[in-house]
Amino acid sequence: METVLIIIAILAILAVAVGAVVFFQRQRQSDRLRERFGPEYDRTVSQAGRGDAERELRQRQERVEGFDIRELAPDQRRVYVERWRVVQADFVDSPDTAIIAADELVQEVMAARGYPVEDFEQRAADLSVHHPQFVQDYRGAHAISEAHRRQPRSTEELRQAMIHYRALFSELLGEVASPRSAA
Repeated sequence: METVLIIIAILAILAVAVGAVVFFQRQRQSDRLRERFGPEYDRTVSQAGRGDAERELRQRQERVEGFDIRELAPDQRRVYVERWRVVQADFVDSPDTAIIAADELVQEVMAARGYPVEDFEQRAADLSVHHPQFVQDYRGAHAISEAHRRQPRSTEELRQAMIHYRALFSELLGEVASPRSAA
């Protein structure tokens, strides 16, 4: 009888130890995802719950690993920078067309870098793997742009969208930019 109790105690200790190891591994994996995706981790968890969100984020990583993401050639980069200057200058006289042009130019740069651009939500999800600090603002800018196509938005809303587009544009070009830089 004493041997049975010892075996049960050993099995219980092993079960607790295995449970602790699994718990800490999952926690470490969550911490890595939270660190990698930043605010996108929190947004995805709030929408889908932790387990589904973490599975989604891991799938994003695997999907994007299959892309041929590349830096822009210096001449490509110069052309895009010049085109951005034109879009930004056009904002003063025609914010309506400038905001649409900014959205299209960001998509064009993403495509040139190797990101698929067919569907906005998938584009934003893919972008979150390498540029998580910019995705929330990109979603906001795109939402303003889309809403503006249906019903005019205020110049201030369009200005905010332009700021967000510019931050992502700069990031995609490899320039130093903060997600919330001024217009």
